[in-house]
Amino acid sequence: MTVATLALAPARAGEPITLVALGDSLTAGYNLPASEAFPTRLETALRDRGHDVTIVNAGVSGDTASGGRDRVDWSVEDGTDGVILALGANDMLRGLDPSRTRDALDATITRLQERDIPVLLAGMMAGRNLGPEYAQAFDAIYPDLADEHDVMLYPFFLDGVAGEATLNLDDGIHPNREGVAVMVERMLPTVEAFIETIRQERGSTG
Repeated sequence: MTVATLALAPARAGEPITLVALGDSLTAGYNLPASEAFPTRLETALRDRGHDVTIVNAGVSGDTASGGRDRVDWSVEDGTDGVILALGANDMLRGLDPSRTRDALDATITRLQERDIPVLLAGMMAGRNLGPEYAQAFDAIYPDLADEHDVMLYPFFLDGVAGEATLNLDDGIHPNREGVAVMVERMLPTVEAFIETIRQERGSTG
């Protein structure tokens, strides 16, 4: 499922929504103030557009997809309305077997669906320096799992930011404040669509 398959409804407050952003340092806000981390900035943007949304930052720096799988039950509390799943960057940076990443993300999505918690999967792309075979196998993980589990997909979490020196910290990997702003702006329509599916599924009229 992609944002293109869902007509966006007008922004409105509706009933309160709680999302959990389950990820790694890109979610946690590496070397940024807590107020500048992606989940906080996204929450602010959504509230500015009239959504009564709280986003819990469940990002752990250095976490792999397997680490997220292992902590999903205690990182995502009962009563959570949806999860933004953004893991796999560290798997790629470490050159881990893409099948391992796929299996971990598959298990995480399955577990969340068993708990009736909708998932928005934020994709990641492999560095081209890892070679075409690795990149092809890794990049396919996210659209394949989105299709298999019928979950919404945002194709590339770092869209517009990856490789842009002015949007990243000196390490060239983690977004700076300006980079986070770009991530939020680009992902906002997809998250709004995700929120709308949650409202529809629970029968809220907003």
